[in-house]
Amino acid sequence: MGLLIKLLLLPITAPLDGVLWLAETINDQAEQELYNEPAVRGQMVELELRLEMGEISEEEYQIGEDALLVQLRTIRAWQAARI
Repeated sequence: MGLLIKLLLLPITAPLDGVLWLAETINDQAEQELYNEPAVRGQMVELELRLEMGEISEEEYQIGEDALLVQLRTIRAWQAARI
């Protein structure tokens, strides 16, 4: 009887299952982009290069570095919470 109910409810549950799968997939992709430690490290290197080339001031560098360090701490806390 459970199979019959599943078949009867399929037109209702299938679209919902599809939407849930899509939401989970989008969430996973967003987390991968948001919590991408190598990308943040790359931004730190780029920031340092811009300072050395004179494109930004020491103050701008410090502000950018502080923001990236906060982002790195957030990433590491997120990774620790997932374990």
